[in-house]
Amino acid sequence: MAGKEPADTEHVAQTDGEADAIRMNGERNAASLRTDGERNATSLRMNGERNAGPIRTDGGPVPLTETEENDSSRSRSEDEQRHHIRDAVERRAVVLFAIGTTILLSLLFYYPVATVLVESLVVEGRLTLAAFADLLRNPFYFGDLARLFAGESPLSVGRDLLSSERRIGIVGFTAYQAILSTLLSLALGLPAAYLLARYEFRGRRTLRSLTILPFVLPSIMVAIGFVATFGQNGTLNGILSMVGLGPVELLFTLEAILIAHAFYNAPLIARVTTAAWESVDASAVETARSLGASPVRAFRDVIAPQLYPAVLMGAALTFVFTFGTFPIVLALGGFELATVEVFVYQLVRELNYTEAAALAIVELAISLGVLYAYLRYEAKHAVRSQGIRPLPRKSLFPSQPSLRELLPRIAIGIYAVVALVVFIAPIASMIYTSVAGPNGLTLDHYRFLVDRQATGAAYQVRPWSAVRNSLLFAVGALALSLPMGVVVSVLTTRRYRGRKLVDVISMAPLAVSGIIVGIGLLRGPVFGVEIAGWRLAVGGAVAIIAAHAVSCYPFVVRTVAPGLESLDPRLVESARALGASRTRTLVDIELPLVWPGVVAGAAFAFAISIGEFSSTVVLATGTDQYTMPVAIERFIGRRLGPATAMGVVLLVVTSISFVIIDRLGGESFGL
Repeated sequence: MAGKEPADTEHVAQTDGEADAIRMNGERNAASLRTDGERNATSLRMNGERNAGPIRTDGGPVPLTETEENDSSRSRSEDEQRHHIRDAVERRAVVLFAIGTTILLSLLFYYPVATVLVESLVVEGRLTLAAFADLLRNPFYFGDLARLFAGESPLSVGRDLLSSERRIGIVGFTAYQAILSTLLSLALGLPAAYLLARYEFRGRRTLRSLTILPFVLPSIMVAIGFVATFGQNGTLNGILSMVGLGPVELLFTLEAILIAHAFYNAPLIARVTTAAWESVDASAVETARSLGASPVRAFRDVIAPQLYPAVLMGAALTFVFTFGTFPIVLALGGFELATVEVFVYQLVRELNYTEAAALAIVELAISLGVLYAYLRYEAKHAVRSQGIRPLPRKSLFPSQPSLRELLPRIAIGIYAVVALVVFIAPIASMIYTSVAGPNGLTLDHYRFLVDRQATGAAYQVRPWSAVRNSLLFAVGALALSLPMGVVVSVLTTRRYRGRKLVDVISMAPLAVSGIIVGIGLLRGPVFGVEIAGWRLAVGGAVAIIAAHAVSCYPFVVRTVAPGLESLDPRLVESARALGASRTRTLVDIELPLVWPGVVAGAAFAFAISIGEFSSTVVLATGTDQYTMPVAIERFIGRRLGPATAMGVVLLVVTSISFVIIDRLGGESFGL
C-alpha cells in the first residue's frame, strides 16, 4: 500500500481541481436557478394579484359588488357549459361521423345500386322477374346454358357444352377471359414475388414499391400504350421489321386483352404474395430441414400453406377486376370481343335501361359470389405466422456461383425480359408515339391539342377543359373519400359484434363496377327524384364526384386500417385513463401515428379519381363534364397521335399529383 501513495496523492490533486470546477459550475447554476425562480415568483405573484382583483391598502382584497359577483358567476357558468358541450360533442363525435358516413354511402352508393336493382325488377309499374327470365333464356348472353334455363335436359346441354361447337355467350366469354387473365397474372406475378422475397439486390425496395404503380395508372391510358405497342404500326412491329421479321397482329385480339389485364393485376398478386412470403418464420423451415425434409418438401409443407391465402386473395381480386373490365376491352377488343360491362354500356346508350340493369345485376351477383367463396375459404384455412425471423435472402449476384445457383438466375433473367415487354414497353411506346411522326420526332400531336383548345367547336373535346375537370373532380372526390375512409377504418378496427359485416358492407364498392354506379346515379339523382311533390335533381358534376368518391374511399380504408390495427392498445388505454375522450384519443394519439397511411390513402384517392373512366363515361355523355380519360377515348377512334399525347398529359398530371401528396406523408401502410 505504501508504494501506491504517490500515485494516490497525485490523483487526489487532480480530483481537487475537478471538484473546484464542479463547485464553481454548481454555484453558477444555483445562481441562475435563483434568478429564474425569483423571476417566476414575481410573474406568478403579478398574475395572482391580477386574478385576485383589486387590493385594499391594508393588503386584503376589495370586496366585489353584487354586479361583479353576478358577472363572474355567469362567466364561470358559461365556461362550464361550453366545456360540457365540448365534452359531449367529443364523446359522440365518432358516432356522429359514423352516422354521417353511413348517410353518404347510402346516398352515393347503396341508393344508386338499389335503383339499378329496382329498374330490373319493376317493369311498367309491376314487380316482375321477367327481365331476368328473358336474360337467362337468351343464348346471346348465356349460350347453351340458356337452354338449361329454358327447361331443356341437363344431359343434352352438358353434352353440347363439352363439344367443340359449344356456345358460351357474352357472360360465358366474360368469365372465360377473366379466368385466362387470372392465370396469366399468376404466371407473371408469382415469379416476381419469388424474386422480391428470396433475393437481395440493389433497387429491390424500389422495385417492390413500384408494384403499386398500376393502381394509380388510368386504365384508358394503359390501353393507349398497348395500342401504341401492339398496333399494326406499333413499336413492336417496328422493331421486328428492323430485324427482318414479319408483323405481329395482336391488336383487337384476346391475347392483347389478357396481356393488358396482366399488366394491372400481376403486380397485385406479386405484392400480396411477397408480403406473405416475408412473414414466414425461418425457424419453422429450419426445423423441417433438421427433421430430414428436403428443400422441396419444406417448401410444400411449411412455406406454401402460408402463401395459399395470399395467392388466392390475389387471384380472386384479379378475377373480379377482369370480369368487370371495361376500358381495356373497349379500346383493345371492341364489340367483337365485348364483355358484359361493354354491353351494359351499349344498352345504356340505346336507352334500354331495364335490360342493362338486369345484366348489371347478374354481373354483380357473379362477382360477389366469387368474393364470398374466397372469404369462406379464408375463414377455414387462414394460416397465421408471427414472422419472428423472416427467411434470409440470397444475393442475386453471388461471387462464386455454382450450376445449381445459376439455373434459377437464368430463369429470372428470362422473366426480366418478358416483364420488360409487358410492363415497360406500353408506357414507353405511348411516350414515343406522342412525339413520333412520318419524318422523325415531332411535337405536332401536342400542337394539335393546343390548336383544338383554341379553335375547337363546342361539341368537340378541349384538352384544357378535360384537365381542369379531372383536377376539380379529384379534389371533390378527395374531400369526400378521405374522411369517409378514415371513419370506416376506425369502425372496422374496433372490437364489437358485427365488425366483419361492417367491413364487408363498406368494401362492397370494390366488387361493384363503375358502370353500375354510373347507371344508378344517372337514373336516380341526375334524372331527379320526387319527394313530397318536389323533384330533386343534381348536376352531372356532382354525380361524377360522388361516383369517384365511392370508387376511391376503399383504398383509403386499405391504407389506414392496417396502421390503426397495428397500434399498441396500451396507448389508447393510457389516454382514456387520463380522461381523454374517444375522439380526443383518436385525433391526438392514433391519427398522428398513422398519418403516413392517411396521406398515402389521399394520394391513391386523388390519382384514382383522375384516372376513373367507367362511371364517368356514362355520366359525362352528352355534357361538357368530360375528363382526361374520356377525352382519350374520344381521340383514340380518330387520331392515335393526339390520343397518345393526351395520354402523356394524363400520365404527367397523375404522377405529379401522386408524388406531391405522397411526399407529404412518408412510408405508408396497407397496399
